[in-house]
Amino acid sequence: MDLSQINDRLTREGGRVAIEIKSNRLCLRATLPPKPGKEGRAYQQRIYLGIAPTPSGLRRAEKEARKVSALLDCKEFTWEPYLKPDPEPEPTYPTVEDFHQDYLARGGREETWRTDYWMILKRLPEGQLTAAALLDLVKSTTPNTRTRLRACIACGAFAKFLGMDIDIASYKGNYNASSVQQRDIPTDEAIVMAYQLLPPRWRWVYGVMATYGLRNHEAFRLDLSDFPVIQVQENTKTGFREVWPCPVEWVDLWNLRAIVLPRLDLERSNRQLGKSVSRQFKLSRLPFSPYALRHAWAIRTLEWLWPVEFASQMMGHSVEVHTRTYQRWITRERKQQIFDFLMNRNKISP
Repeated sequence: MDLSQINDRLTREGGRVAIEIKSNRLCLRATLPPKPGKEGRAYQQRIYLGIAPTPSGLRRAEKEARKVSALLDCKEFTWEPYLKPDPEPEPTYPTVEDFHQDYLARGGREETWRTDYWMILKRLPEGQLTAAALLDLVKSTTPNTRTRLRACIACGAFAKFLGMDIDIASYKGNYNASSVQQRDIPTDEAIVMAYQLLPPRWRWVYGVMATYGLRNHEAFRLDLSDFPVIQVQENTKTGFREVWPCPVEWVDLWNLRAIVLPRLDLERSNRQLGKSVSRQFKLSRLPFSPYALRHAWAIRTLEWLWPVEFASQMMGHSVEVHTRTYQRWITRERKQQIFDFLMNRNKISP
């Protein structure tokens, strides 16, 4: 919330009071009658509120400005409420909502906020934004789980926003969000065979996810104007990127140029669309999860010697995540094939 915008709003409403910041505290400025014990005409004076200029503080100051303006209009303003000795002001801390607005201002996404931050931070006891409360929230989750990891990330980020120096990372445990089990990765043959298990209206979604390594919801957020190169749109988890098919043969095998989508409301959130995909995989009794198609695509690009920088960018994550997550699942047999290929390619002819 911007102070100039608030003052503009007060002026448009015909208000007679403006809000200022003095010594990092909010005050009101207006033409006010002399204080008790003094005589003369009204003149420009300030009412010091002792409120920090946080978003919640600005909202309180705006309400007070309207109140004073109304009292001036009615010629009922008196200094008494503002001359009483104030008690020691309580420290004013930013709220979870302040953190929310800061997160969005820095480029965060509303859907990510709801799933990765708000789902955790809404459990904080009201009015208890302390280091102890954040640590208690983290420790209330089951160790070595995705929920514990999410709690550490959310509470750690909020603690940093609050300027708290507390050790939350050490509670993360050994859960690895990007761990991939070898048994979960289908072969290309299994992927092709499973295609027929799906209803016809779901096969294009399946095919484009398998061929381009897409997340569940991304199959519904595509620009295909440069097909067979596809463009994942900005309103996705990691934003805009271009992706090339791997393998390109699946484009024709499944006729991916002919788009057929299931009857879903595409205005729903990415999370809801993703759940619909997972639900259909279960209903169709596919022997692997939708994300297994993405894992298989990543490993396939490594085995086919695609540059890691190239493949990771197309997946929408970092080289470090790509390497840590997928390189260990290249089989020994495939490593030998890659080695033989490289040796033959670099062999010097007599």
